[in-house]
Amino acid sequence: MNCFSCCPEDDIHRANDNVGPFVVNNAAGKQGGYHATDPATKAAQIVKVQPIAVPPISVEELKEVTDNFGTKSLIGEGSYGRVYYGVLKSGRAAAIKKLDASKQSDQEFTAQVSMVSRLKHENVVELVGYCIDGNLRVLAYEFATMGSLHDILHGRKGVKGAQPGPVLSWAQRVKIAVGAAKGLEYLHEKAQPHVIHRDIKSSNVLIFDDDVSKLQTLIYQTKLLTMQHVFILHVCSELSVIMLQSMQ
Repeated sequence: MNCFSCCPEDDIHRANDNVGPFVVNNAAGKQGGYHATDPATKAAQIVKVQPIAVPPISVEELKEVTDNFGTKSLIGEGSYGRVYYGVLKSGRAAAIKKLDASKQSDQEFTAQVSMVSRLKHENVVELVGYCIDGNLRVLAYEFATMGSLHDILHGRKGVKGAQPGPVLSWAQRVKIAVGAAKGLEYLHEKAQPHVIHRDIKSSNVLIFDDDVSKLQTLIYQTKLLTMQHVFILHVCSELSVIMLQSMQ
């Protein structure tokens, strides 16, 4: 049963299907989006891409700090790639995500990296660097000292024999859920342009010291939209997933 029956599910699917990663829908909420054959509207849909706000990281440095992306540095495997631990030359510990091969163009990928690099909030994981070298695409995020919520509940994803962490108290679960909610509120309502995450799950909720939770916003998972009813639907459905998983 959909908790937002006033927003037909077909409308939500149409909204997502009719936009690319950097397309803005009709601010008035017109159903079905714009037709790409209309030159005036197509021009209005384009979101200006700004320079990337984090420094590039060389392939050589990434190979050095991850032992050439070796198994000793592997800390998990999630959506779209494997994650390695490494300490960058800047001295900052990072979760280094080597993305799987994709047909996405360098221009589109760079535009998405630019968008993610500008997301600044205490409950959103910070992107600290990136690498684009031929088919190799790597993103470096701040390292979550306690792993992901999935690691704590079920064991480290992608690591054979990994065991769940200590059972979370009710107070810890509430704090984690509230942190995730604040991160979603920022992405959906306060970030400019607004961002819909589209892949909220326990492995994308990272836990830091003192049970601070942050949402990881990954490339390929975001869309820039302005339809308010879409934001509301995603906030409701995605938070329910976090609450249910954290209560297991």
